[in-house]
Amino acid sequence: MADPLRRRAAPLRMRPVRLVTPDPTLPRDVAPGAEAVVVGGGIAGISAAVVLAERGVRVTVLEAAHHLGGRLGAWPETLPDGTEQNIEHGFHAFFRHYYTWRSILRRADPDLAFLEPVPHYPVISATWPAEDLSGLPAAPPLNLLALVLRSKSLSRSEMLRADPEAGRALLAYDRATTVAELDHVDAAAFLDRLGMTERTRSMLFEAFARSFFCNQDALSAAELVAMFHYYFLGNPEGIGFDVPNTDHATAIWNPLQQYLVEKGADIRLGAAVTAVVPDGHGWRVETAGDSLPTRHVIMALDPGALQKVVADSALHDVAPLLAGRCDGIRVAPPFAVSRLWLDRDVASDRAVFSAVTGQPTLDSIAVYSRLEEPSRRWAASTGGSVIELHSYSCTLGDAEEAAEALRRELAVLWPETADARVLHRHDRLEATAPAFPPGSAGTRPAVRSDARGLRVAGDFVDMPYLAGLMERSSMSGVLAANDVLAELGVAAEPVDGIPQRGLLAGVPQVPRRGR
Repeated sequence: MADPLRRRAAPLRMRPVRLVTPDPTLPRDVAPGAEAVVVGGGIAGISAAVVLAERGVRVTVLEAAHHLGGRLGAWPETLPDGTEQNIEHGFHAFFRHYYTWRSILRRADPDLAFLEPVPHYPVISATWPAEDLSGLPAAPPLNLLALVLRSKSLSRSEMLRADPEAGRALLAYDRATTVAELDHVDAAAFLDRLGMTERTRSMLFEAFARSFFCNQDALSAAELVAMFHYYFLGNPEGIGFDVPNTDHATAIWNPLQQYLVEKGADIRLGAAVTAVVPDGHGWRVETAGDSLPTRHVIMALDPGALQKVVADSALHDVAPLLAGRCDGIRVAPPFAVSRLWLDRDVASDRAVFSAVTGQPTLDSIAVYSRLEEPSRRWAASTGGSVIELHSYSCTLGDAEEAAEALRRELAVLWPETADARVLHRHDRLEATAPAFPPGSAGTRPAVRSDARGLRVAGDFVDMPYLAGLMERSSMSGVLAANDVLAELGVAAEPVDGIPQRGLLAGVPQVPRRGR
């Protein structure tokens, strides 16, 4: 199986599993003449394009921006001193159980040499001592036991006082059961049921919940439990993660673009799709300056962009289910990113990445001058530092207002930054992430639409397998490509994932106290 599928000391059911197995009786490559159009050049679209191009499909990728990557994209920024750096939308953690995405990344770097481990994963607060989530055992439930034993916030007595049914639900993830029991409940209400103290809830759950671009009261409890299983209780690789040692353009998108071009793909940047309309037995994909006929379309757009294209394409007659589900997609509140080039370094004991809890706006801090080589070089030559501040679910109205709030909150947590001079700043406020509100399970578009030849991919797609964030994007793209390959009569691309059910899945509900 593909990288890294490490078989550490985990129970059998908590080892990586093969979710999609190719049919060995089918050919691997398509017959000459097969083609497809992929709308969107982010993780989902490029994952789909890679799989199709490798099998001999003539792929055209249409990307509205002038760079690939979507929310993982990178573009050049000229600093006041004349130097140029590639910057990104924000810090991303490359978890080791992102099997599909890592498999795609191996096309650019077979050894994944551009990824380096982050040694510490602290959750910091202005109120309570930090919690470090790194170094826990990989095997569930040993990781949970180790967290309870070493946590400064979570006590054993608190665990014993917790509502047993809510605790069972965390350990018993099963898609159908979890959705039936918890999708109508918001994550805040579910955490209330756990009965944790304010400190425990803030230090161990709030930062985790907000990392999915939603506030607790706007996130389905079923989605929270699913992600808790995916990242912690069902993750064979442990919660540690890696990060690129250089910018995303250099490490990921330039090599993947070159790889696709070598496979015969046509990648068109600055090509915003305006409509996808029926055309005989296929489709016509329209941009401002072109119209492409095709048999196979994969729409790999962010949720708001997909809504607009579907609405402008008048698909309600030919794909009523897709159109209806796109109408109901919820976009998460905007996320804010502020990258600061400071005239001095931060304290030497600051972690390269810190999750933040308890602040109104600030959710994470990344010290890029200790993460990636271009920022290291700049810091070494100037004596400064490069810091990125991120708000995953921002309530403020514009990028400058958000950046000022992030800067103030950074100074509360890291006082040495209060008097630092900002030599350059890049701010963004963007609403392109999906929301998963209560009651939304089963309402989002699936990979295969109700119109033949039209597929959807992205981190909001309703998929048959559990995955999160970047891996959900990549897996949806590969599943969309597999649907094209199935229609063309060739074998699927294999897909690996984590165990899809929790340790206590199938165990009856715990009777409530007092019954």
